[in-house]
Amino acid sequence: MKLPKLSLLSVVIASYISFPAIADETPTLDEVVVTAQKRVQKMEDVPISLTALNGAKLEETGITSIAGIADYTPSFNMTQTGIGTNIAIRGISSGVNQGFEQSAAMFVDGIHYGRAQLARAPFLDIERIEILRGPQSILFGKNSTAGAISIINAKPGKEFEGSLNLSYEPEFEEKEARLVLSGPISDTVGGRMAILSRKTDGFIENTTLDRNESADKDQVIRATLEWKPTDTWDITLKLEDGSFDSNGRNIEVIKPVTNSALNTTKDPNPYKTILSYLTAGAFQLDTTEDGKRQSNGDYSYNDTNNITLTAEHDIGGMTLTSVTGYNGYTYSELCDCDFTGASGFNIYSDEKYRQVSQELRLTSAADQKITWIGGLFYQGSNIKFHDKVFVPTNSVIATAVSPLLRGASTQRDFNQDTSLYAVFGQVTWNITDTNRLILGGRYSSETKDADRAQYHVSPTGDLLPLGTVNDPYNKLWVGFKVDPHNVKGDRSESGFDPQIIFQQDINKTDRLYASYTTGFKSGGYDVRANSAPTALGGLYPGNDTNGSWEFEKEDVKNYELGGKFLLASGSAELNIALFRSDFTNMQTSQFDGSLSFNVTNAGEARVQGLEVDGRWAITSNLLMRGGASYLDFEYLDFPNGQCAFGQAANSGPTACDQTGMRREFVPKYQGNVGWDYDIDLPNGWKLANTLDVVFNSGYLTTPSLDSRFEQSSYTKINARIALSGADEKWEVALVGKNLTDESVITYANGLPVASVLTKGAGSGFYAFYEPARSVAIQGTIKF
Repeated sequence: MKLPKLSLLSVVIASYISFPAIADETPTLDEVVVTAQKRVQKMEDVPISLTALNGAKLEETGITSIAGIADYTPSFNMTQTGIGTNIAIRGISSGVNQGFEQSAAMFVDGIHYGRAQLARAPFLDIERIEILRGPQSILFGKNSTAGAISIINAKPGKEFEGSLNLSYEPEFEEKEARLVLSGPISDTVGGRMAILSRKTDGFIENTTLDRNESADKDQVIRATLEWKPTDTWDITLKLEDGSFDSNGRNIEVIKPVTNSALNTTKDPNPYKTILSYLTAGAFQLDTTEDGKRQSNGDYSYNDTNNITLTAEHDIGGMTLTSVTGYNGYTYSELCDCDFTGASGFNIYSDEKYRQVSQELRLTSAADQKITWIGGLFYQGSNIKFHDKVFVPTNSVIATAVSPLLRGASTQRDFNQDTSLYAVFGQVTWNITDTNRLILGGRYSSETKDADRAQYHVSPTGDLLPLGTVNDPYNKLWVGFKVDPHNVKGDRSESGFDPQIIFQQDINKTDRLYASYTTGFKSGGYDVRANSAPTALGGLYPGNDTNGSWEFEKEDVKNYELGGKFLLASGSAELNIALFRSDFTNMQTSQFDGSLSFNVTNAGEARVQGLEVDGRWAITSNLLMRGGASYLDFEYLDFPNGQCAFGQAANSGPTACDQTGMRREFVPKYQGNVGWDYDIDLPNGWKLANTLDVVFNSGYLTTPSLDSRFEQSSYTKINARIALSGADEKWEVALVGKNLTDESVITYANGLPVASVLTKGAGSGFYAFYEPARSVAIQGTIKF
């Protein structure tokens, strides 16, 4: 692992937070309460591998999205790609396609946020976030094969309270404001209002447009009303509206590659040469990794809205819970997807998603020999997606291929309706005071109806009819593996997932558990393939393109052994989980090397590993915490993988066998260790110091598993120093992120059309980067 590049601020912070001598006292840990099993429980009582982050930690570190929690959660990663977003738990994610639900599902106040785009939505005023690792098949509304992220928003309190938090980061001109107001409205009604506004100029320089990117703007407003008309009723209504907009992307083009068999001129960068030739030297391909990019402009504009109504009613010691939700978003995006400053081609897309859900849950009292939870769940949704690949009139592609392409486009429409019904239950048998058996099961039935149309549009805006044999545009587009088609499908599938957990108390504080769980993620339809599957037949003679349409459900069997231990007379805790997950028909998305992503099912895959996390209150003022994971991933049977650039297909006409290989974005080791050190000053003020060290052993960055492009190991340091008053009504802090200024790539893939223009001689990679080093000043006022 390479040594970190320490900044002056990180050295000062690290030397300032010196550990005091351990006093004679025996400090204790604050109790962590979670609802991972739909009951209020202490975290050490829950037989699941999980991490919980409270709202105070999120606010202190300035985390306003899912991406920010990866530094503090073992076996968790999030990546943004050219056309989507991925969340990975234990190395398992869904791949890039709008037709996928997420293998690592997100839930907000019990409502399923299963679409990839929602993973980028900002959040604020959080009570806590729980990250559950392994299949969550029983108690959450929608199956998840990798794990679940459960976000619980703060609710109104009994007393009036308010806070205003402002932060400013000068390097990237990042400005953020959060306002929270909460308190009673009447004897039975409480209200809470939370508002977030955030803007940043970005950290990548676009030399074509002379601006920094991505310039992001996030806004959220949430209103929550809680009504307790009697002691047995608790009714909460939440209304939320948000947006997250970006201009530009955190992308660079780097690492040119060549195909020695086709690169007869031995040009070290054929794509750079042909780009310069086609633009008469006006545009050069910059492949230097220097924080600069060339692009004619990208954007992503997103609007979200959510309504959640939760009602709880006590019935003779039992609790009846109803969760009703509406969740929706719209977005429009423009991708300058040749990733150069020259005019090549643009992809415009827009999507509209609407979802309604209803859950009814009945829970027994917790202090019984046999306790149980049972319920019913329904979710209905509709997704409408449109995109087009557009060739500008001055495109270098049109210059190289044919003037007929100038102003032409190929477009796609996709529509899908989904209905899901499920019944679930979980029973806990307290066999003795120290042994318990937990049995659970969920039966799900899901239907999907979908259609997809791919069609060409002439430069004058005329829709060209399908099957026109003499269509000159098709003869040009087919070189980019685009085949006009109409496909429809409807599918229904059902399944039962069991769960068996045995838990044993070694003593009053330490517990062991063993579990077996199955799960599945439903199959569906490919949104983004540009060609019809061969089985459906091509519409044009000589068209040998092979796209995809329907994909099958993904199944998993998970085995887990774990232990939760309280050590050092209650001042330390240690959690350990050893697991193995066997996947069948893992859903993946493969870039075809041109303009399309095709969905396929990997045959079999296995991920196994070890997770460790814990806390230690060294003194009453010094807390040490951390976690680490070891992941071993292997494709046991995956003959239809994506070929790396220049790699000869060895499993069919266009596929490469990835059997025995490790998946992308799966580090072998990753983890964090942190210290919280509070100093009580003589005047009653307090100095709070936090230091976090984040490490990662590195990983492959592209789904083609190209060994020429790996993210090397890195160590990041995040730190915070905060001064607060005696009454804790104000606080001023310095917040440093990535103080070692590590260059971290979260996703990469081959350059679209580079291989086409160079006739297979050369290409390169576009890569997404995490933010560089930043230091912000943060101020909070509470009233």
